[in-house]
Amino acid sequence: MPSSTVQSAVQNKLEGKFMEKEITTAQKAIDKLVEFGTEYGLQVIGALIVLVVGHFIGQWVQGIVLKLCEKKKLDITLSKFLASCAKMAIMAFAILIALGKFGITITPFIAMIGAGAFGASMALQGPLSNYGAGLSIILGHPFVVGDTVTVTGQSGIVQEVTLATTILTDEDGVRITIPNKHIVGEIVHNSFKFKIVESMVGISYSDDPEKAIQVIQKVITDCKDVAQTPKPQVGLQEFGDSSINIGCRYWIPTTQYFQNLCAINLAIHKALMAAKITRPYPQREIRILSSEVPKV
Repeated sequence: MPSSTVQSAVQNKLEGKFMEKEITTAQKAIDKLVEFGTEYGLQVIGALIVLVVGHFIGQWVQGIVLKLCEKKKLDITLSKFLASCAKMAIMAFAILIALGKFGITITPFIAMIGAGAFGASMALQGPLSNYGAGLSIILGHPFVVGDTVTVTGQSGIVQEVTLATTILTDEDGVRITIPNKHIVGEIVHNSFKFKIVESMVGISYSDDPEKAIQVIQKVITDCKDVAQTPKPQVGLQEFGDSSINIGCRYWIPTTQYFQNLCAINLAIHKALMAAKITRPYPQREIRILSSEVPKV
């Protein structure tokens, strides 16, 4: 028999054994899947149904809690926190039921969580302190969403308060995230929805300061965005080297701070010019004292 025929027969035999082995492996895998599906299929389907139903029930309960809090006129931050807790409680209950479908008891998990919590508390002192501070902010509500606050050198409008962080946005739309542990225990300035403008306008000493005060007061009061409570304050603040300085203090919405500030400054400038009130330039009076040089 030619050697090529012998090699071909050997190769075919090896390929046959390899294919037989692959078929056997695939058959075992299929049998395992069928066995698993037969034994645990209903449990898996039941667990998935429980989780899905729990998710929708949690959302439904969350909406009910939010509506109840709005009806009771609770703070929006506290309302969101209570609604989230209600949803988390429903989901935790659904997960426990889903685990029970597989005959898994939660007792070992509780013991494991208790043991791990002690060790993790040392490594998670930073995050845990943030959560504790966040809970203090939510329950104490020193500020709420929409307020304008200044804390730790940062100023902005409160957009969201979570357990870990407080999120602000400034007039430029910059998002500022502050860990809550840096807020609790610090001095917080809360001007609610408004931000104060403090400025000075200099007029000449030859002009009537009472007239200038009336002109500036009218411009500020006529601006519809300026808060009337507290009322704008305009008065003679100081005597400068070259001018009488009229001080202005008024409150405008934080979201339109620069827009209103620039518009009011321009209106004040035009009103003073129309009233013939001058804005002096800085002046210095220089005197040269001379003395005769003694003749020798």
